[in-house]
Amino acid sequence: MRVAIFSDIHGKILLPFKLVDLYQKETGNTVDFILQCGDMGAYPHIDNLDKATVKHAQYDRDELGFHDDFTKVNPNIKSFLDELNIKMICVRGNHEDHDFLDNLENDNSQTSLFPIDIYGKVFVCKSGFIQELKTKNEVLTFVGIGRIGDRKGRTEKRFIQEYERKEIRKLLKTKDVFDLLITHDKDDSSQRGYGMSEIREVLDNIIFHYHFYGHTGEPFKQETDFNGITQSIKIKELEFNENGILEKGCMIILTKENEELSIEIVDQKLTNTMTKYNWKTYN
Repeated sequence: MRVAIFSDIHGKILLPFKLVDLYQKETGNTVDFILQCGDMGAYPHIDNLDKATVKHAQYDRDELGFHDDFTKVNPNIKSFLDELNIKMICVRGNHEDHDFLDNLENDNSQTSLFPIDIYGKVFVCKSGFIQELKTKNEVLTFVGIGRIGDRKGRTEKRFIQEYERKEIRKLLKTKDVFDLLITHDKDDSSQRGYGMSEIREVLDNIIFHYHFYGHTGEPFKQETDFNGITQSIKIKELEFNENGILEKGCMIILTKENEELSIEIVDQKLTNTMTKYNWKTYN
């Protein structure tokens, strides 16, 4: 099984799919799923944009990609996604239309993940629930925790909610070992004054082989977590730099084969094929 992992796509919903398609064509390796670490930019209604997205969208229409391309059928996009036949499973970030996502989550109360787009290819997983990805020969287990933490007692929907904390407390009772933890925020062990305490608690009490996160704006980095077990990986945001190219560590391929996990940091020679100026029309 191969899984492509991205973070902070900010409306460029189509870009991970296009990069996976390119990766498959260039390497001959099949990708089975996409995981995404939040800040999808899932804004179906322009009136509900947050201040940061309004600001960036003035200069970059890609910020509105969910609204433009994933709320009504574009025949070309539909044909491409149907042929690719891969699902992208995301956690919530802080830059999302949480009212929209809350409504969908409530409508799908009996499932641990739910679709959010017109094509049925983009899913959000609920925080604290155990998830499984399955292929013919492998099963990958992971847990997602969305949104961001807060140390000031704020309750806006960009911050983790009490009902999610309850699910995480249930999760802490498990003795299972999981392949991945996927979060938007990082844990709160940093001295910078941000992070999510719930992530730290999960990492201290449950064994995960890998933890992937985004949000912080830091470069890509891989290190052993404070628990001495988990490999913690900060994925570089899927953003084009001032030269119009994607930066190192914005696309990770995780492979599970015969119960063994390994990761590949996709070479920039491949990701640089798609630039800020050509990615939407690149075939």
